[in-house]
Amino acid sequence: MMEREVSLPNRRATKLLARAVARRLAPGDLFVLTGPLGAGKTFFVRAVSRALGLEASVRVTSPTFTLVHEYATVPPLVHADLYRLEASGDEAAQSDPTLLALVEQREQGRVLFVEWGAPFVAALGGDAVVVDFRVSPRVAYITVTGPRAATCVEGLEP
Repeated sequence: MMEREVSLPNRRATKLLARAVARRLAPGDLFVLTGPLGAGKTFFVRAVSRALGLEASVRVTSPTFTLVHEYATVPPLVHADLYRLEASGDEAAQSDPTLLALVEQREQGRVLFVEWGAPFVAALGGDAVVVDFRVSPRVAYITVTGPRAATCVEGLEP
């Protein structure tokens, strides 16, 4: 499995990575974001959304309590947070309707950015780019789980 480390010493570096990712996105791509609270997962999604044309007046917030936010970007972006499913430790969560709706949205060409989604990569259709945000030092470890994900990050230069 390919792993890549990207230094993110400041917000500007995170925005540059987000813009680089946005340039390489295709409909149906899956990004799974991991890392501790406050590591920059939602900030990253906000930066990708802006790079995809989302107006600055539209707030991009964590979907922790609503589970899913959709944004009118090109391609359309879905931002999900599966923290409550992961925290439950319930194996039945693997068949949760939320996951099924996310798979359907992915199949319809939306790009998925899923926080706390690592346990659900297979249930979300696999072939994901996994971005693990770390705080000290501020870095992102990027791994891929399939051929499309590998193409998405190949030559990625922030």
